[in-house]
Amino acid sequence: MIWRLAASAARLLPPEAAHVAAVKTLQANIGPRPNVPSLPVSMAGLDFANPLGVAAGFDKNAACYKGAMELGFGHVEVGTITPLAQPGNPKPRVFRLSKDAAVINRYGFNSQGMEVAAANLARVRDYTGILGVNVGANKTSPNPTDDYRVAVACLARFADYVTLNISSPNTPGLRDLQTQEHLAALLDAARMGMQEAGVTRPLFLKIAPDLEQADLELIVDQCVSAGVHGIIATNTTISRPDSLRDRQASQAGGLSGQPLFTMATDVLARIAQLGKGRIGVIGVGGVAHGWQAYAKILVGADLVQLYSGLALDGPLIASRILHELTALLDKDGVSTVAAICGTIPDPQAAIRHAFRCAQTG
Repeated sequence: MIWRLAASAARLLPPEAAHVAAVKTLQANIGPRPNVPSLPVSMAGLDFANPLGVAAGFDKNAACYKGAMELGFGHVEVGTITPLAQPGNPKPRVFRLSKDAAVINRYGFNSQGMEVAAANLARVRDYTGILGVNVGANKTSPNPTDDYRVAVACLARFADYVTLNISSPNTPGLRDLQTQEHLAALLDAARMGMQEAGVTRPLFLKIAPDLEQADLELIVDQCVSAGVHGIIATNTTISRPDSLRDRQASQAGGLSGQPLFTMATDVLARIAQLGKGRIGVIGVGGVAHGWQAYAKILVGADLVQLYSGLALDGPLIASRILHELTALLDKDGVSTVAAICGTIPDPQAAIRHAFRCAQTG
């Protein structure tokens, strides 16, 4: 009860103030410590206690990942971390769309920089889950591709995996790195960063939902050829569905939460089909319930991440989703995530099946 009240109180704060308060609370190791089901998943040579993780954007400076893991998440992805500190975009830059269970943000990679993040990562090593480090380019960098090499070289040794974020809509020109012209150079830069760090870590790429089929085909083929281990689908969207009702819907920035769910799941399904087992797939976008996580797994997600759901629903969300997910697996007569992963590749069919399962108790 106390954590539900705390979540309700946080929603009375302005969105960015609530975000800062949540990070500081978890940094102080204050939060529920729920017992969650064991749902082991293996991907990219890593063993996850369960498939649910915190997406990048929540713990921007690697300040509270241990506390976040103790909420029940199997992994936490910190960042996005840039080589140099930068303030991000002017405030206000985060907006709750309460009528739509959504968030719009235009943070703009506000980051204390890789040196601060590295110090935070070096300080706290006794965490229980898998740690991902998400890196990006500085807004005014003369060579954005090289920023990824520099950040990977600095931070890879602390990570269980590294993600290249080339899909935020809030850094001008960043999404251009998803094109054929730039993607190969970007992946080369990341590999050079690993070499400079003297480590080998699985490499993931985070993509936008606003991509055409030809773009997705190119990205998957180049990632497989370059030895990338996973694609995270997806980041926030710059589109605005007609269904949005909240007065904040016209704010500029990336839209996340419930309105993103169907779009992100469709892109995820296409990535999974194009990859055909050649590359890991992580589903993000609009996950707030167990059936939504289940739908992403049904279309082919090895792992699932959320962020807006944590911001809107509070610290008990991991426990609730994992228990719901276990019940859904039981209803389908399977005991592992791997047994059901990719069994319904059509996204609309997967969503219908997952929702029906959740409604029949």
